[in-house]
Amino acid sequence: MIAEAINYAEIISQLPADSFLIRENVSWEEYEDLIEQVGEASWLRISYDDGTLQIMTTGPKHEYYSRFIESLVGQIRFRLRINIRFFGSSTMRKKKKRKGTEPDACFYVQTAEALGNRIDLDFEKDPPPDVTVEVDITRHSISKFGIYAGLGVPEVWIYDGKELKIYLLDQDEYVPATESRALPILSGPILTKFLSQLREEGELQAILAFDEWLQSQGR
Repeated sequence: MIAEAINYAEIISQLPADSFLIRENVSWEEYEDLIEQVGEASWLRISYDDGTLQIMTTGPKHEYYSRFIESLVGQIRFRLRINIRFFGSSTMRKKKKRKGTEPDACFYVQTAEALGNRIDLDFEKDPPPDVTVEVDITRHSISKFGIYAGLGVPEVWIYDGKELKIYLLDQDEYVPATESRALPILSGPILTKFLSQLREEGELQAILAFDEWLQSQGR
């Protein structure tokens, strides 16, 4: 088991940015061994879905988009004085469900108060984030909807490099939605607009424009 995990680590070291590796029939123990070896590596996203292991490496563009989305939500926290807790790409896993993943970003809104000031979360016991964010600019990764549904994540945002779409959990499936449930002021088109402005005009101008838009909403 340990030797197999070491082999994964060797393979990871050779993967270029924005690439992925999928392996089938991987045990939960192998998955946990790999997580322990690589830790919270910012350039890796490791997912596990009942035997299927996916390892993704991220590039600068990938990180650029996810951090910008966090910046927009952070601006809402500041302007609206909402308690929002950010946990980045924290590893979320539940052995009983045999599911685990690392989003590009995640945050708590409705359940932020329940966390208090705690930093170390146990996703076996603590509630899942209210929103997870996936940046999938390569569009080759496996769908994480089954993983997120098993973990009970209420809302998922997916950005493909051109459009951001919002999905809400309805029973055991995710359905498209125009507006965010966690932050109703935001919609897919609004987030897409400012992500497009990020690409065209740069981060500072996009953030300033978003702040002006927030104030125009009477916030």
